[in-house]
Amino acid sequence: MDAEEFREVQAPLKERYRQDADAALITLAASGDLDPNGVACRVETGRALVAAGLHPATGGDGTLACSGDMLLEALVACAGVTLRAVALAIGADVHSGRVCAEGDLDFRGTLGVAKDAPVGFRDIRLRFELDTQADDEVLATLLRLTERYCVILQTLRGGVSVTAEAIARP
Repeated sequence: MDAEEFREVQAPLKERYRQDADAALITLAASGDLDPNGVACRVETGRALVAAGLHPATGGDGTLACSGDMLLEALVACAGVTLRAVALAIGADVHSGRVCAEGDLDFRGTLGVAKDAPVGFRDIRLRFELDTQADDEVLATLLRLTERYCVILQTLRGGVSVTAEAIARP
């Protein structure tokens, strides 16, 4: 695809978002299953080798992984592994479970349609659905410690300085 084809694909999307801001609001989601036999969380990506591309809301055709989905998948994986590790450390019997993350994006921001629209996720929600007999106190401890020690969650919550550079390679 060349630049002109790319503009042609995105032009109707941009116009739609200019006319209807709500059409640019999309919720992405990811989920994973806790490994009942170890400290692991299996995240289903549907791809052995992940190739990232544009989300259909920005002109992609939907055949490539969206990096927003991949971010949520990373959160699910990290939170699931962390919860498993915490459960193991505190002796909480979590037989199995599901970790779900979803986030809201306004694609007007990334397409440059509206300067007041943020580029990136506005809100992310993380949920643990656990097969356990643990009482409310243990569940609260599991959640508190998982939140405290999940690298991806803490990175998202705390923000992080990110630098970028472009280097020409011969």
